[in-house]
Amino acid sequence: MTDSPHRLEVGRIGRPHGVRGGLYVDLVTDRAERVAPGARLWAGEWLTVETSQPVQRRWLVGFAGVGDRSAAERLVGRVLEAEPIEDPDELWVHELIGATVIDVGADPSAPIERGRCVAVLANPAHEILELDTGALVPVTFVISMIDGVITVAAPEGLFDL
Repeated sequence: MTDSPHRLEVGRIGRPHGVRGGLYVDLVTDRAERVAPGARLWAGEWLTVETSQPVQRRWLVGFAGVGDRSAAERLVGRVLEAEPIEDPDELWVHELIGATVIDVGADPSAPIERGRCVAVLANPAHEILELDTGALVPVTFVISMIDGVITVAAPEGLFDL
C-alpha cells in the first residue's frame, strides 16, 4: 500500500475500550474487510488492524503498536482512510461523482444525456444519484458504469421536474 491521494474515508475512531488499547470504530462502509486483521488504515499515520470484532453497530478494533489506553486516546476522533478496493461488481461513490448520466429507459435506440452526477445521497432503501440538473436517480436504475458514463434505465416520468 502506498501513500496515495486516492484514499477513501472508511470510518472514524471512537472512544477507547478498556486498558489494553482497544478502540471502537464506526465504519461508513459495508465492507467489513476494512477492519479485518492485517488491514491497513490511514489516520494521519498508517495503522495495522491486529484484532477486530463487531459490537452492535460498530467494531472493537486493536491496532498494532497501540497497547494501552493512553496510546488509544491519542487516536480518538481521527478519520480512517484506505485505498480503494478493486471490485468490478461494485459501484463506488468516488467513481460516480463527475460521471455523465445517460438514460436509455424510454427508447434504448436513442439514449438521452441527463446531466452529471454531483453527489450520491444516502437513503435507507438505495443510494440516490444527484445530478447537476437537480434530478434524483435511485441507483437501482443503473445498468452500467463504464469510463465515466453511467447508463440508467429510468422509468417514464422520473426526469419530469
